[in-house]
Amino acid sequence: MAASAQGPAAPNGQGGPPGPNGPNGPNGPNGPNGPNGPNGPNGPNGPHGPNGPHGSNGSNGSSGPNGPNGPMGPYGSGGSGEGEFFGLAGDGAPRRGPKIALLSVLAVVVLFGIYALAAWGVSDTTPGDTTVAGVDVGGMTQAEAASALTEQLAPRAKEPIELTAGEGKAQLSAEPSGLSVDAEATVAELTGFSLSPARLWAHMFGGSDEELVLAVDEEKFDSAVAGLEDSLAVDAVDGTVAFVDGKAVKTDAEEGSRIVASETARIIQERWLLQDGPFDLPVEPVEPAITQEETDEGFVVAQKVVSAPVTVSVGEQSPVLSPEVLAGLVRFEQRDGKLATIVDRKATVEAVVAGTTDLLQLPDDAHFEFVSGTPTVVEGKTGTTLDPAEAGKAVRIAAQSDDRETSVELVEQDPKETVESLEALGVKEVVSEFHTPLTNEPVRTDNLERGAEMITGDLIKPGETFSLLDALAPITLENGYFDAGVVENGMHVEAVGGGLSQMATTTFNAGFFAGYEDVEHHAHSYWFPRYPPGREATIYVGAKDMKFTNDTPYGAVLQSYVADNELWVKVWSTKHYRVEESTSGKQSIVPKTVIHDSSADCKPYPGGEDGFSISIHRKVFVGDELAKENSFNHSYNPDNPVVCDKPQGSGD
Repeated sequence: MAASAQGPAAPNGQGGPPGPNGPNGPNGPNGPNGPNGPNGPNGPNGPHGPNGPHGSNGSNGSSGPNGPNGPMGPYGSGGSGEGEFFGLAGDGAPRRGPKIALLSVLAVVVLFGIYALAAWGVSDTTPGDTTVAGVDVGGMTQAEAASALTEQLAPRAKEPIELTAGEGKAQLSAEPSGLSVDAEATVAELTGFSLSPARLWAHMFGGSDEELVLAVDEEKFDSAVAGLEDSLAVDAVDGTVAFVDGKAVKTDAEEGSRIVASETARIIQERWLLQDGPFDLPVEPVEPAITQEETDEGFVVAQKVVSAPVTVSVGEQSPVLSPEVLAGLVRFEQRDGKLATIVDRKATVEAVVAGTTDLLQLPDDAHFEFVSGTPTVVEGKTGTTLDPAEAGKAVRIAAQSDDRETSVELVEQDPKETVESLEALGVKEVVSEFHTPLTNEPVRTDNLERGAEMITGDLIKPGETFSLLDALAPITLENGYFDAGVVENGMHVEAVGGGLSQMATTTFNAGFFAGYEDVEHHAHSYWFPRYPPGREATIYVGAKDMKFTNDTPYGAVLQSYVADNELWVKVWSTKHYRVEESTSGKQSIVPKTVIHDSSADCKPYPGGEDGFSISIHRKVFVGDELAKENSFNHSYNPDNPVVCDKPQGSGD
């Protein structure tokens, strides 16, 4: 032991515990020449006396607390025996302090070993009286406890998870929602070697209800929670304002709600299998886009709109818009989260004009007229109209004010078609023409002449589709047509516009040889020799039309007239297509047969042509390159003659 702990001599001792020849004497490790000898730092012979740490002049002499010669001298407390503290006694006897310390350490090691052995001894079982989610797993091995949890929780895990949120209700199925019990992880927390005092205490005096560990598929679970957000959401109801039967009405706004997703996830995971449902989920309010305050404000405006008529001054006339008319012009819509007052501009112009007489002058578009047999562009004229935006704004302001009068100005309206726009279409030459012979029926010819007038000058722009029925409409007596013979449902009868099927056939062939796209055509049920077999068409209002599309880069203008006992149709444009046509000729001929009719209303008919089938094929070229081709076929019925037999029993 080091001898530098005490002074050179005990104050009242007769001699230090280490004698002259002891371990700390003159020649000892701390003697006169030792590290703490006569010239040492704490005395002439060492720090605690000339002969050692507890010598005659040491700090704990005869009157010291532990005896005259040191704290643990040979005489004990107040005695004069040899000291035994730090190192060996002066006579060479071993001191007891290190032994006590060593024994203490050994005792701790022994106790720790006993504790560790105890912890190890119970590591393979759960503490007694331990439960998890209501399942008793006390005293079981890890495998037994995991099996008990799996078996006893399985039926409960299959039950739907009942949820409520305000007035809403929903259910979740655990497995599809990514929830399952991790029995192994749960039991692992209760078994295995552990130095935790709490674990050993539980084994000695009984466990408690422990935490259930879940296995959560985050992707499935997040998706399930998102689904709950949709199913349990209560949509906010926006306030509305409208007019019903000319009166202002409103729908009050209602606050909605939605679940708090983060709290929902936490509650489900914390309570599933541990608490009885339903689980009440927290919700947060959702404000409507149009609040009740905004609804009430809009309702006041709506009431003002229909409170009285609005008078509009325009072109020296003063049409009056009644509250009922105003209710049809004004509506309330959500715009940028606000309830805006909207006026139907087009309807406002129509309402103002309807209350006037000859207020507007419609513009006259530039158009084609035939001068000396050539299509010529004729300039249009400017008209007058109302600016829809200005008219709508004026009426809206007046309808919301006490002054129920306003005014709008007439503005010029330019024609849609100008001379320049029509001249740019390239209408300069006849690109196709076709003609068919007339019959000897004057009324039928009159209808064809009227039809020719109706389609002449019709412009078909690039990409537009021509409809013969639209061009001829209306086919009425008032529009210059007459009753003449037609074929209807296979019967020869009379109807207004009879003979216009010849206009259909002639115009179809003009479009066919111009190379235009065939959109719609219908052949007759019987064949008439004045038409090319298979390449002819008929029309019937509301059922059958003849249409083709101008699929060239140029405009096309139709010209039609009756001359030289024939009906002509020409197409003026710029030559673009070259057409080659072929026909199969008549096939599968069905001879006509005489039909005898003895009915009272029988009308004799001399009959027409035999029935047959035929196919038509067309190739359309741009230069020498084939651009398109198409085929069609048709089968004609035989046009049987009718002989009227005398009814049986008649006196004639």
